[in-house]
Amino acid sequence: MESKNTSYAISNPHKVKLDPIQKVSFGTAIVGVLILLLAWAGVDFKNNSIFLALSLGMIFIGTFIYSRRTYLLHPEGIKNNHVWFNTLSNRGVWAWSLGILLTGFYVLLYWFPQYLGNGAGTDGTNTGIVALFDPLSQLLKSKNASHWFVYGTIYSLLILSLGIKFIYKYRHNRYQIIRTVVVIMSQLILAYFIPEILEGLNADKPYFVKDLKQIWPLNYYITESWYLNAMQVEQNVGPSGLFYFFWAVILFLVITPVLTYYVGKRWYCSWVCGCGGLAETAGDPFRHLSSKKLSAWKIERWLIHGIMVFVLIMTIAVFYTYFSGKEFDIKLFTIDKTTFPIAALIFVGISFGAMLYTYLKLSSHNKFILVGTVILGLIFGAILYAYLTGSSDVFLVKSKFLKKWYGFGVGAAFSGVVGVGIYPVLGSRVWCRFGCPMAGYMGLFQRFKSRFKITTNG
Repeated sequence: MESKNTSYAISNPHKVKLDPIQKVSFGTAIVGVLILLLAWAGVDFKNNSIFLALSLGMIFIGTFIYSRRTYLLHPEGIKNNHVWFNTLSNRGVWAWSLGILLTGFYVLLYWFPQYLGNGAGTDGTNTGIVALFDPLSQLLKSKNASHWFVYGTIYSLLILSLGIKFIYKYRHNRYQIIRTVVVIMSQLILAYFIPEILEGLNADKPYFVKDLKQIWPLNYYITESWYLNAMQVEQNVGPSGLFYFFWAVILFLVITPVLTYYVGKRWYCSWVCGCGGLAETAGDPFRHLSSKKLSAWKIERWLIHGIMVFVLIMTIAVFYTYFSGKEFDIKLFTIDKTTFPIAALIFVGISFGAMLYTYLKLSSHNKFILVGTVILGLIFGAILYAYLTGSSDVFLVKSKFLKKWYGFGVGAAFSGVVGVGIYPVLGSRVWCRFGCPMAGYMGLFQRFKSRFKITTNG
């Protein structure tokens, strides 16, 4: 006799049950994460070495056993069953909760590290989750941890643990296995262990600039004076930080085009880049959430190429300031009794023309004309404000302003807070698609000059 709970649905939307081994391994990983959260909340574990080892070890072992048990019990092949019925991967309550937690962590990491415990003690010592990582930092570089060390360790652990999960899931694909191993090794060796050990060996000198896979313009602080002057041994010796900047530029102008020509743009995004590595591993359960709409593709083109132009202007401005000792200023408009009437006439003329064009329905892009008119109105509003307040310079752009807002808006808010924080809501490649100037650059090069350029069959 058939059970009344038997389902004959092809998609079988019912909840997939975990076996005892999966439950225990999943619970083990959760306990490891809970230790980190308790440390973040201010719990003092007394012996940070033991609890840090427990936390990291339980996360790795639990994830490893859970992944092995989940995928090896089934035949080889891509397993994306039930992703739209799981609250974590269908923008459900758990997805939003995780997104809020990640976003909050990134906000504190970039702008309020004292709330993570970085130097928050009475004598400048660490507290909270940063203090929990002090023993590991002492082991690698003989100094207490910083909030960036905590982030780098957790980041590397996620790529390692979830990279192994990715390998089990795609074990039928040799390319995916090799690529994921390279991603894991690039993060662990090039971005984590070597930099931390080198910093420990040079602890008596300023911050050690050492990541040889950083390509301009991904590293938004690469043009800062403290970066360019890093590792200056004597006053008469040139700053070695300049070497790393020019190495990054060579990677950008020479090595990247050559590799993109021969193997396509994915050589960096999917094989080397830390952001791409996290998106491919930790972001794999959310990859189906990425928008496939034509409107998203249009926004992607405008946004990513606009950021590329902004990066170029910012770098030129900062380098001019660094070498000349003078502030780089761009005066887009100077207001006086002559220029203000001209600006007013131009604004009125364009606005009237746009409204007439829209009224006569001469174009199918009326919404873009409307947006352009609004932007023009905001620009004229700034000119009018400057005229009424007696200010002579309108839109005076300084290099410090460019650096500050690029670092805040693109380098921190977009790539970190938005790029990773909303994995569970908008998918795993928001930053890679809409904000990464390196991806935009390689995309342009691949489109016009590459053996692997993407074309369409009309």
